[in-house]
Amino acid sequence: MIRITALPTEIVRALQEGGADAHGQAPERAVSGGGSNPCRHCLQYIPDGKDMLILAHRPFPEAQPYAETGPIFLCADHCERHEGEDMPEMLTGSPDYLIKGYSADHRIVYGTGIVIPQAEMRRQTEAIFADERVSYIHVRSSRNNCYQARIDRGVKGKVPTLTLTSEH
Repeated sequence: MIRITALPTEIVRALQEGGADAHGQAPERAVSGGGSNPCRHCLQYIPDGKDMLILAHRPFPEAQPYAETGPIFLCADHCERHEGEDMPEMLTGSPDYLIKGYSADHRIVYGTGIVIPQAEMRRQTEAIFADERVSYIHVRSSRNNCYQARIDRGVKGKVPTLTLTSEH
């Protein structure tokens, strides 16, 4: 089972209302060209011609050497937060993704990073989680390194459950 959690609505609404991004700047407004601008809240591609936000996002609790900050997209208008266990559109639209493991102190666990075909993501995340040092995994664009989502470990002693999140 894969459980996907999008950016929290309260964070997204603050950004949609002009709140500061990870660099302390208001999000830029642009028009989507369709099909290549995934919203990290609804986890769908922003439709062609629709307004969108471009902003800096740091999916880590604090700044530190491994806390990569990069661009993400959000729908400029309110959208429904993705809920449920279905694989969202934004994680099926690319043939491959960069995934890499992070430790509990939010440092990259070297040797875990790999560009993997989308169809092999689950198998590869299980292999990365076999390393006890890994607390969670980031899914990033294989071409631009943009943050897509986070995969968390399942509960020990139970059938492994992977949680994909787009939260900080």
